Amino acid sequence: MSNERYNARETEPRWQRVWDDKAIFATKNEDPRPKYYVLEMFPYPSGRIHMGHVRNYTMGDVLARLKRAKGFNVLHPMGWDAFGLPAENAAIERKVAPKAWTYENIASMKKQLQTMGLSLDWAREFATCDPSYYKHQQKMFTDFLAAGLVERKKSKVNWDPVDHTVLANEQVIDGRGWRSGAVVEQRELTQWFFKITKYSQDLLDALEKLDRWPDKVRLMQHNWIGRSEGLHFEFGLVGAPAGFEKLPVFTTRPDTMYGPTFAAISPDHPLAKKLAESDPKVAAFIDECHKLGTSQAEIDTAEKLGFDTGIKASHPADANWHLPLYIANFVLMDYGTGAVIGCPAHDQRDLDFARKYGIDVLDVFVPVGSDERVGNTAFVPAKTDTVQYIRWVGEPGVMTCEEAMKKSLAIFEKDGWGKREVNFRLRDWGISRQRYWGCPIPVIHCEKCDVVPVPAKDLPVVLPEDVTFDKPGNALDHHPTWKHVTCPQCGGKARRETDTMDTFVDSSWYFARFTDPWNEDAPTTRAVADRMMPVDQYIGGVEHAILHLLYSRFFTRAMKATGHVSIDEPFAGMFTQGMVVHETYKKQDGTFASPAEINITGDGTTRSATLLSDGSAIEIGSIEKMSKSKRNTVDPDDIIGTYGADTARWFMLSDSPPDRDVIWSEEGVKGASRFVQRLWRMVNDAAAHGKSAPSAKPAAFSPEALAVRKAAHGALDKVSTGVEKLQFNVCLAYIREFANAFGEALAKPGTPAPDICWALNEAAVILTQLFAPMMPHLAEECWTVLGQPGLVSEAAWPQVEADLLVEDSLTLPVQVNGKKRGEVTVPREASNSEIEAAALALDAVKQALDGKPPKKIIVVPQRIVNVVG
Repeated sequence: MSNERYNARETEPRWQRVWDDKAIFATKNEDPRPKYYVLEMFPYPSGRIHMGHVRNYTMGDVLARLKRAKGFNVLHPMGWDAFGLPAENAAIERKVAPKAWTYENIASMKKQLQTMGLSLDWAREFATCDPSYYKHQQKMFTDFLAAGLVERKKSKVNWDPVDHTVLANEQVIDGRGWRSGAVVEQRELTQWFFKITKYSQDLLDALEKLDRWPDKVRLMQHNWIGRSEGLHFEFGLVGAPAGFEKLPVFTTRPDTMYGPTFAAISPDHPLAKKLAESDPKVAAFIDECHKLGTSQAEIDTAEKLGFDTGIKASHPADANWHLPLYIANFVLMDYGTGAVIGCPAHDQRDLDFARKYGIDVLDVFVPVGSDERVGNTAFVPAKTDTVQYIRWVGEPGVMTCEEAMKKSLAIFEKDGWGKREVNFRLRDWGISRQRYWGCPIPVIHCEKCDVVPVPAKDLPVVLPEDVTFDKPGNALDHHPTWKHVTCPQCGGKARRETDTMDTFVDSSWYFARFTDPWNEDAPTTRAVADRMMPVDQYIGGVEHAILHLLYSRFFTRAMKATGHVSIDEPFAGMFTQGMVVHETYKKQDGTFASPAEINITGDGTTRSATLLSDGSAIEIGSIEKMSKSKRNTVDPDDIIGTYGADTARWFMLSDSPPDRDVIWSEEGVKGASRFVQRLWRMVNDAAAHGKSAPSAKPAAFSPEALAVRKAAHGALDKVSTGVEKLQFNVCLAYIREFANAFGEALAKPGTPAPDICWALNEAAVILTQLFAPMMPHLAEECWTVLGQPGLVSEAAWPQVEADLLVEDSLTLPVQVNGKKRGEVTVPREASNSEIEAAALALDAVKQALDGKPPKKIIVVPQRIVNVVG
């Protein structure tokens, strides 16, 4: 047995240099083999990789290595999502240029990623802040503009008056800017929009075809697009200002049209704004609404506020039926018409509002067989539920809500009170950002010619580097010369657009650029993009399941419409991995300690922790997502430096299903390290036996040799299938199981017979190839020890011998009168009579029959034995 320890610190850099020198992971676009495109969401260059990166990129790498071994032309690239506000913050706080900060971080993170041994085609690397990348993004913007997929319009935005920038809803915390802390204002600004709503129905319908996406992700996208069918109608308004005689409304519940007791409009509705011009109380109420949270979640949970305008809304089916009209903080201007009917009995939000303001509640329907009326909980049945209608446009009766909705729509349309309409929750994508470190929007504003796209010959519009951040707001606005240009149409004085693009734009097409990043003349080489796309397997966090994926799906369609690709969907397969989590450690002063600062003793319920520096007691807290604030992070450099990349990779894959969180534990990593050493010893021992093995495959094998071969090929079959299904933890369990059987065979005393030596050598080769995608450095070293030619990273995947998958025996469940009583193991070729005899010999069967002979025995071949007593 080999006593030499495997030295990852020496071995891993050496094999990485070999891979790089030979460029074995470089992809050739002209390769005639079938392609396979595996891609992990590219990182933001923050300066350090974290354990989540290690897990994410290891998963993709395992799949890439397997597919490469199976004969595919694998595209596995890497780049950097490099624009964004953190670089501007760094410029302000550290007084460094955003560009310098970004590229320093890229260099640092690239070095870290390379220590992981990832089989990446680094020749295709780019950063989205490279002018050579965003030049093509600007060209596509002008193409989209010409195709009618871009427009400029006014929209309500969250405005930070200190930072002088638009904030996303998620950046408004309790009505204040997340960075400045200033009270956020609601402003109307002229913004650039991508017309994603043009594809609302197509984006929705196509979700059904994405059968290799997680159901939860498809559901999230489905809900975000938010298709709803309903009734469009108009309230007549009594007492409203001139020009507001009608109030258009959309409702998804036409069956409740005989239950409204109020109507409400958004604080941003044109009527509300008109009323505010002459009524200070209305203006003050609207201001109050604007100071509340702006996200949908905040609006849903905030106290419901209303202002009675004194205007009455007349019901379309009965002009004498008047409802009070409120301005309400829960009504959104950007959904439907910005106006709603309030049917309190069957909507909890409406009911809370009605109870607060003393508004009547009218029941439209009740549970079948019940006279109970709504109290403080609205009765909201599902559309398919059957209820008793007591107040609606048709005859009272029992029916499903869906039936009543269809009948209501028909009646309202027939009588001219309204019409059917489809609405979507999805809104056009506002891409304007008042920030410096982003892709400049390639348009010029001319007083004479209005908006003029920058000509293709003048692209890219490059960001100036001599900017300052000593004033709040967009540094491009403050630059003395950059924005002043000549109009390309009339030659007059003009100015550049100083807004930059939302960074989601950068990541909405990078996967297409990877197919040919060397093309200087166009965003894609159409023939190459069509051959290499779509991405066969995309891997990333579920936090990007809505916006990033939805925007990428839109962008691909827009690229097709403008001639850059021929596909609609960018990602054929989607996988969302879980997070890496770790327990937390709290000091006596309430601050957190990092794992590296503490010492843990004991086991299970007796575990305790102390601070290494002074021995003070530490509270072991809950297991949470790794974060800097809780200081429960583990540095990948420390792990790789101590144990090696292969150990880190193996642990990340082995401890939990890949779509679930993995709990980082020092003991788990140590266990993975011990397994690395065990594999190294076994392969060395097998290599010694391999020297005695015949060069040719023996004509026959002894039972001992056959058992080794069956274990090897059984594991090969299971791992081959499991990796394709991304069942990494299961595959690692199969490899461990095979390693156990292999170790037992190696440990048998005496000199093995030639056929056993041949089987052991074959098993060692197969074992090495099985763990090669997960632990590639160890595998290369083992491959050399086994005397195999070339590199294991270039070797073809071994072929399964199907005959070796057939077991000699079968284990069959035995039922007596339909209840399982035990199992019998019989030879695969056993006759029915032999199987019956074995079943009847079971003590549990004898006891169930109580000494009586069975009435019948039914043997379902290779499935089950049924005994009827």
